[in-house]
Amino acid sequence: MTQQGDNWWDKLYDESAPDTAPTVSGDTLDDHFASAPRATTGPPGPGPDPEAEDPRTAPPPVPSDRAPWEAPEPGPRSFPGPPPPAPVPQADPALETDLETDLESDPGTDPEAGPWTDPDTGPEPAPDADLTVQVPLPRPRAAGFVGSRPPTYEPEPTALPVARPGELAELVSDTVLDGARYGTCTLRAASVRGDSARYRGEPRRDALLTARFGHDEAALVLVAVAAGSRAAEDAHLAAADACQWIAEAVGRSHARLSEDIRTGRRGDLKSGLHRLTDRTYGKLRARAADRGLAPDEYTATLRCLLVPADPECRTRVFFGIGGGGLFRLRDGSWQDIEPLLPEPTAVTGAPVVGFGSPPAPARETDTETDVETETGEGDRLTMNLGVTTAPGPLVEEPVPPPAEPFRFRASVARPGDTLLLASPGLAEPMRGEPALARELAARWAEQEPPGLAAFLADTQLRVTGYADDRTGVAVWEA
Repeated sequence: MTQQGDNWWDKLYDESAPDTAPTVSGDTLDDHFASAPRATTGPPGPGPDPEAEDPRTAPPPVPSDRAPWEAPEPGPRSFPGPPPPAPVPQADPALETDLETDLESDPGTDPEAGPWTDPDTGPEPAPDADLTVQVPLPRPRAAGFVGSRPPTYEPEPTALPVARPGELAELVSDTVLDGARYGTCTLRAASVRGDSARYRGEPRRDALLTARFGHDEAALVLVAVAAGSRAAEDAHLAAADACQWIAEAVGRSHARLSEDIRTGRRGDLKSGLHRLTDRTYGKLRARAADRGLAPDEYTATLRCLLVPADPECRTRVFFGIGGGGLFRLRDGSWQDIEPLLPEPTAVTGAPVVGFGSPPAPARETDTETDVETETGEGDRLTMNLGVTTAPGPLVEEPVPPPAEPFRFRASVARPGDTLLLASPGLAEPMRGEPALARELAARWAEQEPPGLAAFLADTQLRVTGYADDRTGVAVWEA
């Protein structure tokens, strides 16, 4: 548009040059046009600034991609800050009455001296002013320690494990936390990368798996804990495979296992779980061969706990292979109930149904601990029926047993008991540092089980000289 056109546009829409024609009714089109800006912007201001630059002599505007009639592009969005903390509940009215009485009885307070003023600011507070004090909520404290001095490593993770493109599914998180409540028991499970692995950027070699098979009272809860060897590069993968494969095997047989637990068929349980465990280690050896590794380079310890969901059944079944710990907190004291391994000479005879399990000698049973007896001939005598049952079917194409013996224990819990299944990284300080056992006993002696966050903090209590991965599974009996 030419300069002449611009002047004409300014003259037509310039509010500083009102129309001099007489108006009669104030209801013309021009009047409506002139009233529109006043309705939206309010009364006119004091007038144009005499020092303001004349728009007709201003430099040309910066070129823009927008047409003159298009709205300007929105600027960056802003988000409100966090809401203020909730006010602290008001004091008890009875306490407020006592406070008023104390103020009136204070010789330094004169009720006739007039309103109270703030000595720091001077002004009087408003009659309805809120005088409550905002108290910040306490933040969770860092992991504590027991012993004479804190460990050298930092209490929080520092370095992440190395990731390889195309193998991201093999990454392992630093911490796993889980829990549930079934029947009369409350379950808490946690697996944490050790201080040494956190410092060196190594993956967590402990694996944790929790699963429920079935529904209602026939449901069966499985917790599997595996620990890979520190010397093996793929130890975390072997531990994860061991947990997954034993869970798949238990899941396929959960209905029969749940029935055996509730009816007290200890012999069937032991031989059946032994076969499932041997199959799992057979798969580990096959996976090691596929990777071109020796069997001991792709293996892990495996410890499992079976808990029926039936509230009328308090039988807890432990089984597995390898090191770790099984502890019971009863009446404020820890009991090491790890199953004793047989003597080396006792496993050299002919194998029986369990593929390596020696025949147990005849013995008296503890009705509180064991739910079934075994005879010297390997038959199972169930307590509920009092009859001898036939051995379970043999597995076709049996696999060789693992190097370490099979561990098994079926125990009946009492109300108030706490059962702790621990990986080697937690079992070793439990046995080697009495202060840790005392501290956990004091924390877990309460009636209510700890929440997930509290249980994680408890299992992370650090001890100098013990920096391996820690995995703990605890069951509180109501």
